[in-house]
Amino acid sequence: MVRSYHRRAFCAATVIGLACLGLPAMAQEWPTAPLHLFVGFPAGSSPDTIARLVAEPLSEALGQPVVVENKPGAGGVIGVQQMLAQQDGGLSFGITINGPLTTAPRLIADLGYDPARDIAPIGLIATSPLVLVVGSDFPADDAAAFIEDAKARPGEISYGSVGQGSGAHLTAELFASEAGIELFHIPFQSYAEVTTSILGGEIDTGFMAPSAAVAHVEAGKMKMLGITSSEPFAQVPDVPVLAGQAGLPDDFRAELWNAFIAPAGTDEAVVQRLNTELGKILADPEVQEKLLAIGWQTAPGTPQDLSRRIAEDTAMWGEVIDKTQTED
Repeated sequence: MVRSYHRRAFCAATVIGLACLGLPAMAQEWPTAPLHLFVGFPAGSSPDTIARLVAEPLSEALGQPVVVENKPGAGGVIGVQQMLAQQDGGLSFGITINGPLTTAPRLIADLGYDPARDIAPIGLIATSPLVLVVGSDFPADDAAAFIEDAKARPGEISYGSVGQGSGAHLTAELFASEAGIELFHIPFQSYAEVTTSILGGEIDTGFMAPSAAVAHVEAGKMKMLGITSSEPFAQVPDVPVLAGQAGLPDDFRAELWNAFIAPAGTDEAVVQRLNTELGKILADPEVQEKLLAIGWQTAPGTPQDLSRRIAEDTAMWGEVIDKTQTED
């Protein structure tokens, strides 16, 4: 009886063990062909650089080439559309900034996809805040003084961006709304023109990437009054956060981010494996250093974390877009 019991227990354990091995078998066998990583920006752009930083170690981990496919256009939207158009059985993925997943559905009528329905989040990669900058001759030396000045002369302080719906435009409108001030928007064709106009005193202020402002600050031609992240940013650790200053809410945050995504319906085991590999890549100090050098700070997390971030930012930017469209 004892021998029979052990035989049955061994057989049951064997069956259970084989079944357990079968669960990750698909993910272990996948991929059997090269992966394609769609990026909605040209070679040399930040999203492209980030994609290539991820692609090489990911290829080593998966044992298949990971090919970066640059499909620039419409602020990254074309890259997402191209990823979704592929019918290759789970071999096409994307690296995108936040716009195509959060603001594009409100700004583009014929987008062709619904992020909540058509996208499977894999994981956040990195975030980049913006800094509130002014020329060296601007009287305010911090955000509180800037807000006080703006309240004293509503609509007179001008800021530049690269157009309606851009990250800098929406960030400035969110900042103005939360601070209870009114700023005058002047759109430009490029960030270089915004920077030149601030340095030349043609406009007063703007929001830009810390990496774009550092050299001008060090040259004494520009001042950084605050940063839009919820915590100090490693690239400019001495710049104070805007959150909690001069009436701004303690949870004020406006960041750009890059994320790893897949088409909806991608096998959950594949999503989880890619998230695990992404976490390992982002834990590499060399990758962290390279990202920080181009103005990005690693922000690893789960697919659920990314899903929540998409939902939160969609709601936040949606309110800003509605407000600006109403005012227009």
